Amino acid sequence: MNIAFTTKGTEWESKIDPRFGRTEYFVVYNEETKELTSVSNKDVEGEAHGAGPKAAQKLAELKAKVLITGNGPGGNAATVLQKLGTECYIGAGDMTIEEAYYAYKAGSLKKF
Repeated sequence: MNIAFTTKGTEWESKIDPRFGRTEYFVVYNEETKELTSVSNKDVEGEAHGAGPKAAQKLAELKAKVLITGNGPGGNAATVLQKLGTECYIGAGDMTIEEAYYAYKAGSLKKF
């Protein structure tokens, strides 16, 4: 299963970005292969509106079944994620990717 994180960097030790639509990166952890891949989200920097739904579409392309973030997506993005069947967990804003992954596995994050 692919788990996506909103992040400020591309390594396990990178901090979670509390934002969804305007996160710097999406890092995806494939639980089967144990591989991390990252995708820049900087293409939305100049967008005045619609960053959340565009980010949700990016997660669909990455085949993420779970999203882990800080504050959660806005209304339009949340609707897109729900339609895609992507579960969203919040409360990881002060964690690294690794800490957030283990908090998710332990059931410590709040389902959005």
